[in-house]
Amino acid sequence: MTTAHPPARPPRPAGTPLYGPGLDGSAMPALYERLRAEHGPVAPVLIAPGIPAWLVLGFTELLRVARDERSFSHDPRNWRLLREGRVAADSPIMPTVDWRPALLYTDGRQHRRMRSAVSAALERINGHALRRTVRATAERLISEFAEQGRADLVPHYARKLPLQVVTQLLGLDERSGQQLVQATLGTAAANADSANASGRMTGILTKLIEAQRSGTAGDGFIATLARHPAGLTDDEILHNLVVVFVAANQPTVDWIATTLRILLTDPALGTSVAGGRLTIDDALDQALWRHPPVQNYPARYALRAVEFGGQPIRAGDMLVLGLAGANADPSVRPPDGCPVTGNRSHLAFGAGPHACPSQDLARLITRTAVDTLLHRLPDLELAVPEKDLAWTTSPWAPSLAALPVRL
Repeated sequence: MTTAHPPARPPRPAGTPLYGPGLDGSAMPALYERLRAEHGPVAPVLIAPGIPAWLVLGFTELLRVARDERSFSHDPRNWRLLREGRVAADSPIMPTVDWRPALLYTDGRQHRRMRSAVSAALERINGHALRRTVRATAERLISEFAEQGRADLVPHYARKLPLQVVTQLLGLDERSGQQLVQATLGTAAANADSANASGRMTGILTKLIEAQRSGTAGDGFIATLARHPAGLTDDEILHNLVVVFVAANQPTVDWIATTLRILLTDPALGTSVAGGRLTIDDALDQALWRHPPVQNYPARYALRAVEFGGQPIRAGDMLVLGLAGANADPSVRPPDGCPVTGNRSHLAFGAGPHACPSQDLARLITRTAVDTLLHRLPDLELAVPEKDLAWTTSPWAPSLAALPVRL
C-alpha cells in the first residue's frame, strides 16, 4: 500500500545581506535592482546576521502590504522568530522591533485610537509660527559658520536644526532642550553609551509629561495628547512622542541633507530652482523619489501563509517595506528613470493606515531649512567630488555622513 505524502514545501531562497561594509547610500540602489532582477518584486534578505526577512521592492506589492491589515500586521509580537526566542536580546535589530505602546506597533482599533490623538495634536501646531521658528533657528546656525568659508552641512546644519525646533515645539526651556538634543543623538549613535542616553531621554520626556498633565507647562503638544478623548496613558504619550518626534528626527535630517546634495550635484535641477523655474518643493520631491530618507521600513508580519510577489510567505514572516526600491520600480517610473515634476505618488512616507502622520510637519521644516540656506548662501559649492562623499551604513537609512561645502 502506498502512503500519500503532501508535496514538499519549496526551499526558501538564500537571503542577501542588507548590512555590512560597502552597503552605503551610494551602493544600495544597485543592490535593489540586482535583487529585483533575481527575485522579482519580493526578495529574500538578511537584515542582521541570521535574521531573514522579505524585502518588498514592487510598487504595487508594497501598497498591498501597507494597506492590508488583515494579512500583514505592524505588531512585532506576531514575528515568528521573536516568539520562538530566536532573536538575541543584543541583536542590532531589537531596538527596531521591540514592542512599545505606540501607534507604530499597533493595528486596527488600538492604532486608530492612538493616531486620532497624535493627529489632533499635530493639527494644533501653528504652521506660521513653526515656519518662523525654523527660519530663526536656521539663521542662527548659518551665522555660526557663514564667515568661515567652509562648512559641513550635515553636522553643522542638517543634524542640529530639526531637534532644536522640536525641543521648542515640546515647550522645553533652553537647558532641558539641549539635554534632550544630546540624549537623542546619543541614543541614535548605537554605541556603548546609547542605553544611558536613552534613559536620559526618557527621563526628560517623562518629567515634561508630568508637568503638562498638571497644567504647569502651558498648552502644547503634550497637553493636547493628554486631554484627548482617546485617553492615552502616560506610557502611551511617552512612546508616541518618541515615535513622532525623536524617531522622525533622523529622516528629517536626511531629507535636508539629501535635498542639498542633489541641488549641489545636479546642475540642471540647481539652476532651475535658482532661476525660479522649479520650486524648493520640486527639489524636495526629487529627493524623496531618488533617495527617500527611510530606504527600508521595518516591518510587517504575515498573519497567514500567502503566495506573494512570487514568494512563499509563511505566517509569522517579516516583510520589510523597500521604499527606495519601490520608488524605482520600472512599472511606475518614466523610461528615462527621472521622476516627473509635481508627482508625489512616491512611497517615501509609506502608505495605508500607517502612513507617516507628521509628513506635512517634516516638509515644512525641510523646505524652510533648505530655502533659508540657499537665500543666505546662494553660491554654495560642494568641496569634494560627489564620489568622495562619506555615507553611513544601515539597512534602514544609509545616510550622508558629511556634506562639505565651500561658501
